[in-house]
Amino acid sequence: MVTTEQRSMEQRSATNVLVIGAGAGGLRASIELAEQGVEVLCVGKRRRDDAHTTLAAGGINAALGTMDPEDSWAQHAADTLREGYWLSDPEAVEYLAQHSPEAIAELVEWGAQFAREDDGRLSQRFFGAHKWRRTCFAGDYTGRIIQQTLLARAQQLEVPFRDDLYISRLLVHDNRVFGAYGFDIQTGRRHLIFADAVVLAAGGHTRIWRRSSSRRDENTGDAMRLASMAGARLQDMELVQFHPTGMVYPDGAEGTLVTEAVRGEGGRLVNANGERFMERYDPERRELSTRDRVALANHTEIAEGRGTEHGGVWLDVTHLDREHILERLPRMYRQFIDLVMLDITREPMEVAPTAHYSMGGVRVDPETHASDVEGLYAVGECASGVHGANRLGGNSLGECVVFGRTVGREAARFSAEVDVHVRDRAAIDAARAEIDGLLGDGSATDDFPRPLQRAVRDLMSTWCGVVRDETGLRRGLAELDDLETRAASITVRADISGYDDLAHALDLRGSLLAARATLDCALARTETRGAHVRSDHPDLDPAQVHNLLWTPDGVTTRPVGTASPEVLDLVDASGELTTAGRLLE
Repeated sequence: MVTTEQRSMEQRSATNVLVIGAGAGGLRASIELAEQGVEVLCVGKRRRDDAHTTLAAGGINAALGTMDPEDSWAQHAADTLREGYWLSDPEAVEYLAQHSPEAIAELVEWGAQFAREDDGRLSQRFFGAHKWRRTCFAGDYTGRIIQQTLLARAQQLEVPFRDDLYISRLLVHDNRVFGAYGFDIQTGRRHLIFADAVVLAAGGHTRIWRRSSSRRDENTGDAMRLASMAGARLQDMELVQFHPTGMVYPDGAEGTLVTEAVRGEGGRLVNANGERFMERYDPERRELSTRDRVALANHTEIAEGRGTEHGGVWLDVTHLDREHILERLPRMYRQFIDLVMLDITREPMEVAPTAHYSMGGVRVDPETHASDVEGLYAVGECASGVHGANRLGGNSLGECVVFGRTVGREAARFSAEVDVHVRDRAAIDAARAEIDGLLGDGSATDDFPRPLQRAVRDLMSTWCGVVRDETGLRRGLAELDDLETRAASITVRADISGYDDLAHALDLRGSLLAARATLDCALARTETRGAHVRSDHPDLDPAQVHNLLWTPDGVTTRPVGTASPEVLDLVDASGELTTAGRLLE
């Protein structure tokens, strides 16, 4: 039972719609709600101007036809379905492709400074596996520009924000969400927020691998945990995109992304024996092959003993003109100078595959992005459906803004139709009890969140990385059982720095759930498809064109829908595209 003193320290508030996550998806949902006159509160566990969206470099897709008039929304959808190895939800993909042009128009109207041609047209460039040029960009800062644009629009509409607020539990009664519970990471003050509807836009789970392009305390699977504990199903959790080139050292920089523009500008992959090995894996496209193929090639070279000192391969641009590198790859030049004291114009970079993008996530309706729980919506990397088994580059930012608008509209509609909202005391008490249990009585424990997080990352990297097999996946599940037992007994205490350790403990719980869902689904998908590579099942199985649905009770399947004839007619069945002038996905 909660004490009177604890209640006095608990801040209560109410809003029509609560948005969890202040990246592009959460911001776009908040903007839509504010424009419709709906009361909204947007919360995030880090500063709103430093959301993960700011790290997105490459671009955002829309079939505008500014460079290639032959392009169309249907071709955009066809390219997405093919690159997703037919596991994408066709309805969601077609919706995304149809509405992306108006999303770009909105961003431009709100001040986004995308690159333009001399005559004023929006520039669009090739990314890998796109038939036409359809990717809008702002140098290699596209995500940051979009985040700044959306944030400025939200502030113009006076959207209320709360930074440094960690949501630990969604509040649900009879399969209907009625709010959320959390705490201020700095002060520890509890927050009980009542809401008619909740939009979950809190990212994916790629930080549960040792090498990840995500920063240390983001994409830990906490969004998946919130949804699953609320009663929602997760989908396709085994489908995780490994970017081929992440840094391998020093320790603090391990996994940091080395942009595909490096290879787009002519970078060569070379093993420790000096061989340009991509000629063996894709002799036509070589370094410009698709992301899943290059990641597998890099992994294979390292696994077979042809890796570098730090367990990577070389990515070499030293054959290019120094001024060209400084002009076209300024961020990469600065990154390696700052982190490794290495001049990439003179020495090659050491890289290896890094966990980069969650293609699975919360199961949602393809158009409304509603989850299994009434009033709960999901958008962005925490939602599933669009990307299938291999994300088409440039679609992630588009997904955020297109479906961010959609979930804002749908959450507003849901809120307007609510007649009676039950506030379940038992659900609230359970949320309080979880925090109380973690804070404990201050006594010493044998385990702490950080080392256990590292153990999860080691486990997933060893047994469920770029290449998996049944023996390894089962060993991973056995090790996970032990980690879950150890995690159940940890307690944390606040100190002068705040309640970071409490956040780490909850991140750990999210990582454990996401790891189990991923291992279970990886074990169930007995084929190799896109980013999911099973060495014991090396072939693509036509009978497994289905999605995997996960709950704590196990894995089930659901069939994938059929695309419209207009889209199917445009699918390039050859599976190959020319690479001239293309950046990668």
